[in-house]
Amino acid sequence: MAEPSTISPAPLLKDELDIVIPTIRNLDFLEMWRPFFQPYHLIIVQDGDPSKTIKVPEGFDYELYNRNDINRILGPKSSCISFKDSACRCFGYMVSKKKYIYTIDDDCFVAKDPSGKDINALEQHIKNLLCPSTPFFFNTLYDPYRAGADFVRGYPFSLREGVPTAVSHGLWLNIPDYDAPTQLVKPLERNTRYVDAIMTIPKGTLFPMCGMNLAFNRELIGPAMYFGLMGDGQPIGRYDDMWAGWCTKVICDHLGLGVKTGLPYIWHSKASNPFVNLKKEYKGIYWQEELIPFFQSVTLPKDCTSVQKCYIEISKQVKAKLGKVDDYFNKLADAMVTWIEAWDELNPSGAKSAELSNGASK
Repeated sequence: MAEPSTISPAPLLKDELDIVIPTIRNLDFLEMWRPFFQPYHLIIVQDGDPSKTIKVPEGFDYELYNRNDINRILGPKSSCISFKDSACRCFGYMVSKKKYIYTIDDDCFVAKDPSGKDINALEQHIKNLLCPSTPFFFNTLYDPYRAGADFVRGYPFSLREGVPTAVSHGLWLNIPDYDAPTQLVKPLERNTRYVDAIMTIPKGTLFPMCGMNLAFNRELIGPAMYFGLMGDGQPIGRYDDMWAGWCTKVICDHLGLGVKTGLPYIWHSKASNPFVNLKKEYKGIYWQEELIPFFQSVTLPKDCTSVQKCYIEISKQVKAKLGKVDDYFNKLADAMVTWIEAWDELNPSGAKSAELSNGASK
């Protein structure tokens, strides 16, 4: 008897999600992601020398933007987009017209679960984003919406509906996302622990957001995903995703949105140079002792009913309170406003889609 033919299910959110990749090199790493990424549209943000040609494997649907494109599209407002730093990825968030974003670094490879099966990180992120979060009361069985789990005894029934999930924060096997001092004292440490868990980060709790394996609902939280002023001409680096994470979490808490962390894992293939990292981070290591209490104390007024209004309010508080720490924060606060202005220009309110003359489409 002939075997019945199997029809592969259509990829989740195929026409509603963009994959954003910042890079300075050829994207050979996409070959291993082909089974999972090929159905989706890619937005590649080329950092560094715009005259360099970035090679992308055949068969991917993508558009590529370099610094010349960023300057052309944003004009004077391009000053808010970092140069010579992966923070430039947030330009991709701005020009996307999709509801969801997944962003990944080009040194992140396909990981395997404990059974040896390849992990479809994108699919798991989508599942995280499509099911609710529970930020107001912690469930000791972690995500109650996963198969085999539920709300435990004592969990209020009035909170079991959950809230929309805005952010899905994934993790990494092999090279952990450590700061430079930790890298220096643990140069050989590798993360081999696969923890099969997803949890909602509780309301009022900040977290260190890593941008190398991250997905979010662009319609719910996109304007808050600004990766700041980093890299060329700036006194700090490697805090781009941290800054976006702190701002995003404060706004999610205010607007009643959820942030999940845990699965999926990717395989982080190489460690960056800890001495180079220390040069980029050292001011941030001092400053974060002021930054964390600042974000813990931020309150947003009731009339901040949109992400943009919340973000502008945070920028004002950054200038008023962190400007005393260093003049860099005055520049950053101004860039935060410029970012929102540029976002709104490219994403007019109420428009389902905006036509944009963009980079090289393939």
